[in-house]
Amino acid sequence: MHSSSSNNKLRLSFDTIFYYVTDMEAAIAFYRDTLGLPLVSQGYVAQFDLDGVLIELVPLPPGSVVPGSGNARLCFSVANLQETVEQMRARGVSTSKIKEQKDGRLAFFRDPDGNELCLWEYAETEDARKIVNSAVLHG
Repeated sequence: MHSSSSNNKLRLSFDTIFYYVTDMEAAIAFYRDTLGLPLVSQGYVAQFDLDGVLIELVPLPPGSVVPGSGNARLCFSVANLQETVEQMRARGVSTSKIKEQKDGRLAFFRDPDGNELCLWEYAETEDARKIVNSAVLHG
C-alpha cells in the first residue's frame, strides 16, 4: 500500500488526445477540411491544435483492429448546437439527434474510422474554461 504524501505527487502534464486511424489521408481530410481544425504537423502522425490542445492521428499498426470508441471521446464545445449540427449535416456528416442534458445539450458523430465525437452546448453561456478553472481553484 502506498502512502499519499504531497511530496510523492506524480508530476503529470497534459500531452495529447489521440485516435488510431486506418486511412491517414481520409482522417486528415475529415479533421482538417470537414471540422476545420488547424493541421500543425504531419509525419508518421498528424497533429492538430485546438485551443492549445494537441489532437493526434496515429496510423493503426498493420494487422491491428481499431479499438472502438470505448468510454472516452473527443468533445467540442459549441455556442449553438442546432446550427453546428446543421453545418455538420451540410458537410455530409451524420449526427445523432440533439439530446437534452441537465447542464446542456449534446449530439454525437463519428470520424471515418468510427471514433465517436461529441458536440456540447452548455446550458449557461459561461465558458467551459471558467467552469474547469473554478473547480480546480475551489475543489
